[in-house]
Amino acid sequence: MDGTTDDTTELLSISAFARRVGLAPSALRFYDDCRVLRPARVDAATGYRSYTPDQETRARLLRSLREAGLPLAEVTVVLDGPAPAARAVLEGHRATVRDRSRTADATIAAVLRSLSPAGGGASTRVRLGGPELAGAVRQVVPAVGHDAAHPVLGCVLVEIDDGEVRLVATDRYRLSMRVLRPAAVDGPACRLLLESAALAGTGAWAARRSEVTVEVGQDGARATDASGSEFRDLVVCDGRFPSYREMLSALAPPAHRVIVDRPALLDAVSRRGDTPGIALVLGDDEVVVSLPDGSGATRLPAVRPDEPPLRIGFDPAVLAPALEASIGPDVLLEISTATQPVVVRSADQGSFTTLVMPISLTPGNGNGN
Repeated sequence: MDGTTDDTTELLSISAFARRVGLAPSALRFYDDCRVLRPARVDAATGYRSYTPDQETRARLLRSLREAGLPLAEVTVVLDGPAPAARAVLEGHRATVRDRSRTADATIAAVLRSLSPAGGGASTRVRLGGPELAGAVRQVVPAVGHDAAHPVLGCVLVEIDDGEVRLVATDRYRLSMRVLRPAAVDGPACRLLLESAALAGTGAWAARRSEVTVEVGQDGARATDASGSEFRDLVVCDGRFPSYREMLSALAPPAHRVIVDRPALLDAVSRRGDTPGIALVLGDDEVVVSLPDGSGATRLPAVRPDEPPLRIGFDPAVLAPALEASIGPDVLLEISTATQPVVVRSADQGSFTTLVMPISLTPGNGNGN
C-alpha cells in the first residue's frame, strides 16, 4: 500500500482516478508494478486498487513527463530525487529532444528538396520587402571568404523552406546567418548558392523597392520588382557549402552572456584593428578591451549575470565586421568557453546571428583574469 488512509479519506476506484488524471487503468497498474505510482489502498480480497485525490498531482506530472519522452528511470529522479538531480535530468532530456528535432527537420527538408520535380520547370517564388532583403544582404555578405582554394566560401547560401528564407555566409573564421519571414512563398523548398558580389548589387537595388519577388527555377534565379518591369539576375554558383546546421547544433550551451553597447565596443575593437589580437575580459558589470598584455585598456559598462570572470581573445579584423553588421544599440555575446565559437547577436533582432572564432592570446592563457 502506498501511503496511509483512514476511514474519512476519499477513495477513488482505478477507473475514476484514471479519468481524472488522463491515464489508462492499464498504465496505472503498470506504474504500480514499477513502484512509481502506488495506489493508496489495495483490497486484500479482490486486489482492487484505490487512489486518493491528493495523488492526482503526482499522476499528472508522471503523465506529462512520459508524454515528453522521459524514460521511466529518469521520471523517478524527477518525482523523487533532489531538485539539482531533477533539474539535470530535465535539461539533459531537453537537449536530446532538441537535437533529435533538428536532425529530423533537416532530414525531412532534404527529402522534400529531393522530391522537387527535376527538369519539369518547377519554380519557387518568394515575396519579400525590398529594404528587408537589402538589410539581410548587407549583414551577411561581409562574412564571405576570399580564398581562391575554396571558391564556394565566396558565395552566400540561400535556403527557402518551412516558410523562411535563410541567408548564410562563412569564411571559416566567422559565420553569419539572417532569417527572413517572407510575405508569401509559392513552390517547393530549395537551396542555392549565389555569387556574393552580384548579390550585394541586388541588395542595393532592392533597397529602393518596396517589395521584390525572388524566383528560383531550372534556368537560374532572378529578383523582380513589384510591377514586374525591372529585374536583376542572380548569379548561381556550383559547389558544396559547409554544413552550417551541424556547426550550430554542435554549439555547447553558453556559460557566459554579456550585453554591451554595440557602437562603443565596435569603436574599442576597431581602434586596435592593426594588431593581430585583442583581449576581452568579462568582469562584474563591465567588459574590458585591451591588448593581450593588458595595456591600452578600455572599460565598457555591461549587463552580465552573476558569472565568473572570463578572458577571451579575438582577431579585431574578424570581430569588428561582426559587430558592424549587427543592428541596434546593444549587442549580446554568448560564450561557452574561450576556445569555442562565440555567438554574436543583435540584442533587439534575434533573426540575425554571427559566430566568431576566438583566438589564443598566449600559450596556456585563455581563461581567467
